[in-house]
Amino acid sequence: MDRRDFKLVSDFQPTGDQPRAIEALMSGLKNGLRHQTMLGATGTGKTFTMANIIQQTQRPTLILAHNKTLAAQLCSEFQQFFPENAVNYFVSYYDYYQPEAYMPRTDTYIEKEATINEEIAKFRHAATQNLLTRNDCIIVSSVSCIYGIGDAQDYKKLAIEIKSGQDYPRKEFLTSLVDIQYQRVKSDFERGTFEVLGDVITIFPPSGDIAFQLEFWGDSLEKITEIDAFTSEVFRELDDILIFPAKHNVTTRERIEGSIAGIETDLELRIAELQKIGNPLAAHRLQQRARYDVEMLREVGYVSGVENYTRYLSDGVPGDPPTTLMDYFPPDFLCFIDESHITVPQIGGMYNGNLSRKQTLIEHGFRLPSAIDNRPLKFSEFEKKVTQAVYVSATPGKYEYEHCPKSEIVEQIIRPTGLLDPPIEVRSTKNQIDNLLEEIRKTLAKNQRVLVTTVTKKSAEDLAEYFVEAGLKAKYLHSEIETLERIEILRELREGKIEVVVGINLLREGLDLPEVSLICILDADKQGFLRSRDALLQVIGRAARNSDGHVVMYADRMTDAMKAAISETDRRRKIQIAYNKKHGITPMTIIKKIVDISRDLSSGKPRNFEKLTKKDQIGRMIVELELEMDIVTQNLDFERAAILRDQTEELEKKLRK
Repeated sequence: MDRRDFKLVSDFQPTGDQPRAIEALMSGLKNGLRHQTMLGATGTGKTFTMANIIQQTQRPTLILAHNKTLAAQLCSEFQQFFPENAVNYFVSYYDYYQPEAYMPRTDTYIEKEATINEEIAKFRHAATQNLLTRNDCIIVSSVSCIYGIGDAQDYKKLAIEIKSGQDYPRKEFLTSLVDIQYQRVKSDFERGTFEVLGDVITIFPPSGDIAFQLEFWGDSLEKITEIDAFTSEVFRELDDILIFPAKHNVTTRERIEGSIAGIETDLELRIAELQKIGNPLAAHRLQQRARYDVEMLREVGYVSGVENYTRYLSDGVPGDPPTTLMDYFPPDFLCFIDESHITVPQIGGMYNGNLSRKQTLIEHGFRLPSAIDNRPLKFSEFEKKVTQAVYVSATPGKYEYEHCPKSEIVEQIIRPTGLLDPPIEVRSTKNQIDNLLEEIRKTLAKNQRVLVTTVTKKSAEDLAEYFVEAGLKAKYLHSEIETLERIEILRELREGKIEVVVGINLLREGLDLPEVSLICILDADKQGFLRSRDALLQVIGRAARNSDGHVVMYADRMTDAMKAAISETDRRRKIQIAYNKKHGITPMTIIKKIVDISRDLSSGKPRNFEKLTKKDQIGRMIVELELEMDIVTQNLDFERAAILRDQTEELEKKLRK
């Protein structure tokens, strides 16, 4: 394993409440405390505090966030703090996911259907490979990390070490690549494939944009070259490489053979059981499905839905927890749970929702009972895997208060910039849209941005459309927007390409948008989760990164939640004002670099791509499209070639401009 130290890079030193918070949390970690909470107001630099703790502890770290957008933003920030270390992004790679299900009442079977985002799959592979090859890893993850991904030891053991100057008999070498789930291709070169052209074998691992070109003379490997997989640009020559499997759910041929015996034994027992209780249809269905899966495993070592046979492939027993990302970490890893008031309940809620669906599939013969072990971790299992955790939130929840005595809750309220919690106005809902539009125009005149929160997706979409018709650059943001598109919308808001974003709860936790000075909360007096005391405090906090920040609540009555949120905000403002007065600090808006998160998430991105000028980047994309166009033309796919030609022409227009 590659041993490296964590090296924090920043132009700033801890200030405000940060030094005290770092000292208190470090003391707790050294004393072996399992649970600590950092109660940090929005904009107080909680991420910087976490980065300093990672630097001081020098321990691999898992940072949990409750949604993909927040995880992406945190990943980008930690990549800037630790540019020399491995900082990776690990979230669900499904753009669309319909789980396998059966509804007995209508006799409706729904087959599993999923659309995998190949970019996010790349980030996941980069994360697991770094965890197994180096100690200086920070993984920023959603709760996807509590779902099974395949045995870590098998994944590591099956990696192929390749060294220049050694002999590799051709047939055995190509077979070894197929055994770890690489596919041989002739033209459609993509991640998880390899191609053979004469004495040259090119392997495209799933963890990045880099491919490895192996040049042989007979069976002797003469040269290993690292290249850009899309343009074939040569980066450097290497002495040796390590090729990890193309899929996480991969295992040895011996273990597959052993597991088949276990599957067949349990299959016969289950068929007999179903027949005994008078359900021959379920017995017949199970026999057909399981026999097909067994044959696929025997022939190719993999089958769609292989995760339902995890128990056999890992030599486990019924009830064993699945192998997850957390098992790729060393035992002493450190865990930060960001926005813990949301993330902790989310972790706790995953298991039960999965259980009832699986039980129905098993009862009606769609799956063996072993499918029940293809599941997320139970909360108690999650707790056992985490030896030390720091919960980070402006509004800690019940779990945090139960597990952390008052002495283990560290407050971080003072902002290094001197910024105050924003003042809050409560206005009547009468003519609220006209009033809202007037406030927005005032804010935009100062070259600042606006967030508007609603309580339904429909109202968010309708309001965004109304703003566009009124001449504003506005977009809506909610859970149906794809991950990378959400990230793009927020980046464009910061750049000024979008002036107003309308959303629901996605606008609350952890979004770092210093250009936003106005937050407008519609239906502030509605009862419910989105307008609870903690939810309102989180929304209010979005305006705390700008010196002109202020909040307008539209409501016709003052609810208990509104009173509590306004009271807590006023308490914090008094503390902050007193601190600023004592130290002669004038509040200043945060100045923060705008980065393209979607491109920076991968550790395997092309070398120096970010350093290229925009003109060079466009030129490089044109080259890639032209190469692909040549390939599809040779394959007589003229429809695809026409599409690529149009894309190339569009880029050429941009290049001329």
